[in-house]
Amino acid sequence: MTHELTSAVGLPGPTAAEAPRPASSSIKSSDWWRDAVIYQVYVRSFADSDGDGVGDLRGATRRLPHLAQLGIDAVWLTPFYASPQADGGYDVADYRAVDPLFGDLADADDLVRSAHQLGLKVIVDVVPNHTSDRHPWFSAALADRDGGAARERYHFRPGKGAAGELPPNDWESVFGGPAWTRTPDGAWYLHLFAPEQPDLNWENAEVHEEFDSVLRFWLDLGVDGFRIDVAHGMVKAAGLPDIGHKEQARLIGSQTLPFFDQDGVHEIHRSWRRLLDSYPGERIGVAEAWAPSPDRLALYVRPDELHQAFNFQFLRCPWDPEAMRNVIDESLAATASVGAPTTWVLSNHDVVRHPTRYGGGERGLRRARAAALLMLALPGSTYIYQGEELGLPEVTDLPSEVRQDPAFFRAAGQDGFRDGCRVPIPWSGHKAPFGFGPGSSWLPQPDSWRELSVEAQTGDPCSTLELYRSALTLRRELPGGPMRWLPAPDGVLALSRPGIVCTLNTTASEIELPLPGRPLLSSVPLEPTGDTAPLEPTGDTARIPADSCAWWAI
Repeated sequence: MTHELTSAVGLPGPTAAEAPRPASSSIKSSDWWRDAVIYQVYVRSFADSDGDGVGDLRGATRRLPHLAQLGIDAVWLTPFYASPQADGGYDVADYRAVDPLFGDLADADDLVRSAHQLGLKVIVDVVPNHTSDRHPWFSAALADRDGGAARERYHFRPGKGAAGELPPNDWESVFGGPAWTRTPDGAWYLHLFAPEQPDLNWENAEVHEEFDSVLRFWLDLGVDGFRIDVAHGMVKAAGLPDIGHKEQARLIGSQTLPFFDQDGVHEIHRSWRRLLDSYPGERIGVAEAWAPSPDRLALYVRPDELHQAFNFQFLRCPWDPEAMRNVIDESLAATASVGAPTTWVLSNHDVVRHPTRYGGGERGLRRARAAALLMLALPGSTYIYQGEELGLPEVTDLPSEVRQDPAFFRAAGQDGFRDGCRVPIPWSGHKAPFGFGPGSSWLPQPDSWRELSVEAQTGDPCSTLELYRSALTLRRELPGGPMRWLPAPDGVLALSRPGIVCTLNTTASEIELPLPGRPLLSSVPLEPTGDTAPLEPTGDTARIPADSCAWWAI
């Protein structure tokens, strides 16, 4: 590997213009997904082309060069399908049409072709657990008061109580309140999310046939795979039994529930794997699956099922070295048992951004930068959420009147909801909308983001953007291979892979270590023993600053 091409905080390195994206011919086509870096584009908040304040496909296409320059392998796009937007597009009314808010099918085709020309794969969302209540199927179901075939595509049930006035069971919506809504004719339908998102009945053959057709539609257009929303949720336990526990959303990811992580979902994913394998170019399936353990999560990525599954245990891990090491070990062991890569992620459009989760302010950003280097040093595939490469924090002071997350309207208070991580990202300029588009932005951006824009950070060797660019350049040059833990003081994680050592100091104090190797990259400037310049140690030791991570050539 060529260390001279890497850039580090405190060391000179190539600018983005000097380190262009490798041509698509240099991207391996075999098993590309095993170590891919995939960038999540939340379409409505990425780039706006027409000035309506909402991001769209044309805007995203125009910004693809930024992603190619960043050094990623693939782009994942959140839903852009026809939708009433009751839940940011995750309530789909037509799976084969682009919502006019985001453009049209020609724009989708242009984005896929443009991405491929830049050497980028394209993954799109598919939402199989539920439709919109405006989907033609659900309209037909509401009209079918005799309980015929139209209602069998969803979960309609009679209520409990003398007059059927109580929900059929005690299931709760992830967004708060009961998971059932009563129709005018007295029946109840299931919605694990918003009432505008009725759950499909995957025991119905028509549902299977429809989604096979939907997947083929987009594969024929040229997409390289699908991120499967609520991949753990399509199958419900027989009889829809009560849970007998309140605050059920808190149980997600900690235990198997009668509506999540049922064994029956795996046959669906096997059938989709067969469909994906019937297309050339290694099209992939990525599970958004909340499972109670790494071993349960690994079931989604067995050789005949999906290719990747998000590692939410890693995302939820606190800033604690023992907890981090345990999650990494358990995750690698579980996926190795089925021959799959581990898929690492720190943020997405549904959780508080990790600089804020790690404490916010300067300390939170230091930890976020360090966590990014740790994640990118691990074997497997990684996901980057848009704006993460800019060090964007969660926006925690959005006025109630601008909030759009349906969960906000079904519970009290501001904290923990999703609008704060979905604020449109800053591209350039000194005032909002910071180059997001020619108009305003659908959620207001903080004035302080002028210092965090792509324009402001480009070329600054100390910026988070240049840290990511340098890390991704170096990651591409490394040979890859297994990792092993190295001895380290309390509060420090040290691991090695072929050609590299990664050291993470999670403590609030500087720690001195035996010199691991030649310094390559650091989340903050390193200050070694003696009078030598940062990141140029000449002795046998190096001082690792608090809340920092460094890579060393070996």
